[in-house]
Parts: sequence; structure tokens; C-alpha cells
Amino acid sequence: MTAATPITALTIRLEDELFAVEASKVREILDLVPVTEVPHASPFVSGLINVRGRVVPLADLRVMFGMAQPEPDQDTRIVVMEFDLDGEPMIAGILADKVHDVTDIEADSIEEAPKVGMRWRPEFVRGIGKRNGGFIIIPDLGRIFETQGGRSAPAAASEERSAS
Repeated sequence: MTAATPITALTIRLEDELFAVEASKVREILDLVPVTEVPHASPFVSGLINVRGRVVPLADLRVMFGMAQPEPDQDTRIVVMEFDLDGEPMIAGILADKVHDVTDIEADSIEEAPKVGMRWRPEFVRGIGKRNGGFIIIPDLGRIFETQGGRSAPAAASEERSAS
């Protein structure tokens, strides 16, 4: 992320934190739609939604980042995104507590996520940008989806500990 060109990003709120996802990967933003729960699915991707006749998994990044998951309210949105997963295009809905705006994040204001002192697993964070005196977390959606395969972060951490 050392390129000089700014990243154009959609900013969303998860709990009290500001996150940014690449605007070019956003297909649409939906009001909350009916969710079909999938029995025995992980909390991360526990349901499916219908997006223009297509079945799309609905992911809750708050699960991966160990955040509370309050009931949806009038600000809750679904950000439908397309990104690469194992070299294949994937469409998924991401729950957002609130969608803010599209903004440019200057490339030189983005730093690597610190390995310690963070409340989130650093491998899930591409970088942390600065804007208007605050921080914006830039999640690595490809890594979150591919390394977790829908498992919850605590389960994955437990499996990693037992494997070593």
C-alpha cells in the first residue's frame, strides 16, 4: 500500500469504529432485507440474502473483529461487494451498522496494522488510515473470507493453538 494514489473507499461503521472498503468493489448498498438463516452455519456467515435473484452469503465482520452484534436499527445496511477469493470472483453482503460516505484516503496516511496493542487480529487488517484526526480500519476481506472459511475468530484461534 505504498502507491502514491489515494484509495477511494466507502466508509462504514461497525460498533464505534470506522472501517473503509474499496469503493470499486462495492456493487450496491441495500436496506436490511429478509435473511434466510442457515442451520449450523458459523456466526460469521450465518445467512443468505436474495440480491436481484441471486443467492448471496451475508457476512458479519463484527464477529471476526470480536465486536458486539446489536439488533439491526434504521441505520443498518448491507454492502454488497465483489472481491477475489482464491482467484475466483465472489459476491457477498457485509452487514454495516451505518454507511457513511465515499472518501479518498491518502496512500501516505495508511500504515501497517501494529502486531500488538490492537483489539483485532492484525492479519485481518490491510492497514490503518488517518482522516480528519481519526483512524479508519481497512479490513483485508479476501484474507478474512479465505483464511476463516466462515469460522469464527475464537474457533480459528483455538484450532491454531491446538495445531501447534
